[in-house]
Amino acid sequence: MDPKTSSWFAEQHKKALDLWFTEQQTKNMKISLRVKQILHREMTPFQSLAVLDTEQFGPMLTLDNIIQTTVRDEFVYHEMITHVPLNTHAAPKKVLVIGGGDGGAVREIIKHQSIEKAVHCEIDGAVIEASRRFLPEISCALDDPRVEIVVADGIKHVQENKDTYDVIMVDSPDPIGPAVGLFSAEFYKDIFASLKEDGIFVAQTESPFFNRELIPDLVQSIGGIFPVTRLYLAVVPTYPGGLWSFTMGSKKYDPLQVDIAGIPPLDTRYYSPEIHRTCFVLPPFVKELLGSPK
Repeated sequence: MDPKTSSWFAEQHKKALDLWFTEQQTKNMKISLRVKQILHREMTPFQSLAVLDTEQFGPMLTLDNIIQTTVRDEFVYHEMITHVPLNTHAAPKKVLVIGGGDGGAVREIIKHQSIEKAVHCEIDGAVIEASRRFLPEISCALDDPRVEIVVADGIKHVQENKDTYDVIMVDSPDPIGPAVGLFSAEFYKDIFASLKEDGIFVAQTESPFFNRELIPDLVQSIGGIFPVTRLYLAVVPTYPGGLWSFTMGSKKYDPLQVDIAGIPPLDTRYYSPEIHRTCFVLPPFVKELLGSPK
């Protein structure tokens, strides 16, 4: 075979093996990532789980064909859902993470010296096991002696543990399937009861671009339960629209009143004392979404 023919066949073989993952992020928008290798696939009792090694973002966890986390950009999400509430609380000792089976939130929590126990409550144990095996950069703290892993329904867990936690983080998937109940007012009331008298709760609350109906309802529900309610933002490239929201409900402490000069050094790549303050500065369109004056 002459070199030109050989080169042509090699190119055709490469095209035949060209593999892409596509997430339907909205009915009118998709995101596609080139896949180097399928590392793992399974159907768990709750959902379809896959770990894919992508060219752009490295190893990536998906559930029901929706991107949950990637090695390249996960630090933004995990740092922001953890350090903002932990540095708002005066002395967090016992923390609960609901969801987040990849373990990234736990990794960030145990960076705080005051933490005595981090309870990781994930309904689908297969997510934890897949993350241990294929996402060690994210799941690396799951064996820390301060960490307790509970494979159970987070809704039932908070119902059964009143006045227990200093901080509760709801690291949930999108509000579909088994995660729907994690976005309800009833669940937020149970969280309020599960927190100690000065407790703080935070949840990821989706995209201000593509969840314009959901976010105001969530903030209103949380605001009707917690004396202090604050929405803040971060940029996570693989999530729909890139701009992502978190909502904090606090019984006592206001994140806007934190003395950022007193925030201890942390090994972070996105969160910083300055980010702690500026993440609450909302663009006019988000203020409008929340019904706040510009």
